[in-house]
Amino acid sequence: MISMSNPKKKSKTDYAKRMDRVLEYIHTHLDEPLELSVLAEVACFSLYHFHRIFSGMVGESVKSYVRRLRLERAAISLMHSKAPVTEIAFNAGFETHESFTRAFNSRFGISPQGFRKVHRVNLEKKQIEYWKEIIMEAHIVELEDMDVYFVRHVGPYAECASAWETLCGWAGPKGLIRPEVRFLSLNHDDPDVTAPEKIRCDVCMTVEAPTPAPQPPISRKTIEGGRYAMTVHHGPYEKLAETYAQLCGQWAPQNGYEIEAQASIEIYLNSPKQTAPEDLITQVHIPIK
Repeated sequence: MISMSNPKKKSKTDYAKRMDRVLEYIHTHLDEPLELSVLAEVACFSLYHFHRIFSGMVGESVKSYVRRLRLERAAISLMHSKAPVTEIAFNAGFETHESFTRAFNSRFGISPQGFRKVHRVNLEKKQIEYWKEIIMEAHIVELEDMDVYFVRHVGPYAECASAWETLCGWAGPKGLIRPEVRFLSLNHDDPDVTAPEKIRCDVCMTVEAPTPAPQPPISRKTIEGGRYAMTVHHGPYEKLAETYAQLCGQWAPQNGYEIEAQASIEIYLNSPKQTAPEDLITQVHIPIK
């Protein structure tokens, strides 16, 4: 009999090796643009969820990680070379002396010039511990096909209120908003990967009989069911990114699952119009293989 722990161990080992490759690539290509698509290819991760996996495993975003390494390299240059601060700033990828000084001060709590005088900070390279304690409850669910009315929103997720107003404004007078109806969103893009103005989101409500034909901009479609990792997010929508990072970068690999490059689904169990942000409840579904 095959031990159930073997797939989990294999998944963790595989994820760790792939992330090691990414970090080594970043370390040896710090002078290059380091596009997310390139890093995802190095890791053999889908670009769709790469940033969430990286954030969940490494504990910081790709942008933050790269900037930190560049600042730490700049600090070493300040300690061991006489190069002008402006030259070191440009080598670290900053366009101006002022932006470099602000970032350096934020990272080390001292100006570059002050650091050069003191140079007592410990910059030893540390081994990153990918696997952290999982602080969420999640499980695998099989979602059935869902017939929905929807409105396509293009732009930042935080600005989809007008799409919801359009959908509900159409459905309300027709008596379609009933207790059994579920409200959800089909999220096609990761905001850390896709430009804000190009993010796509379908705001949806499930169809219950009777079913009048929709009129533009309302459309109707069937969301195909499938296998998902699901967790419940409690609190403001603004903190959903933290839940996605934990689910994609910690829970999934530690439990032996690979994430599919498909849209995630959020099902809203209460309304932000009648509920305080800290009391909002959202089911987050990530498709898995």
